[in-house]
Amino acid sequence: MLTLHDYLPSQNGWKVRVLLGLLEIPYDSRMVSIFEGESHSDAFLELNPAGVVPVLQLEDGTAIAESNAILTYLAEGTPLLPADRYQRAKVMQWLFFEQYNVEPVIGSLRFWTLTGRLERNQGMVAGKREAGARTLAVMNRSLGDTPFLIGNDFTIADIAVYAYSHRAEDCGFSLADYPAVMAWIGRVRDAIGPGYPVHPYSIDPHSGA
Repeated sequence: MLTLHDYLPSQNGWKVRVLLGLLEIPYDSRMVSIFEGESHSDAFLELNPAGVVPVLQLEDGTAIAESNAILTYLAEGTPLLPADRYQRAKVMQWLFFEQYNVEPVIGSLRFWTLTGRLERNQGMVAGKREAGARTLAVMNRSLGDTPFLIGNDFTIADIAVYAYSHRAEDCGFSLADYPAVMAWIGRVRDAIGPGYPVHPYSIDPHSGA
């Protein structure tokens, strides 16, 4: 059986949980205590030298790190990752966009805000906020005349980009300023369905350390 090395408040981990659920793939969970340094232990670094979650460990013991790489692996052969060459490239375009423009910006600001680290990173906050506003504006333009990021079909691109962008209000962005993004969030929420809660960092007693 697959094993997901995970941390519940991580939206990168959330992406993988959502896809495993939608595809009805059974798996075991192995929680990693990131604030206690477990992700930098020798055992974890053997799975992912970068020392971050999530990591998907396959039945043979080999491992895949980076959430969007895991999504691509799991979605292979399903409608969530198109076989058409152009459509697949568009999925990859948005997966790269998410890792360059969503997770490092909105994800970082959200993490700093929810774990009391905003002040210590104050020198980077203004630049991150400007970049976050640009990111949401790009998404708003792209979603102006299409229901999902790759046209009419819901794909792993939507799961990946939605993970942190739909939580942008946690760190001070007003999603009401981006009506096309708001409408898309509703469609993605409907496509995902219930059962995939967003866990607050406060569930981890070590998060405030």
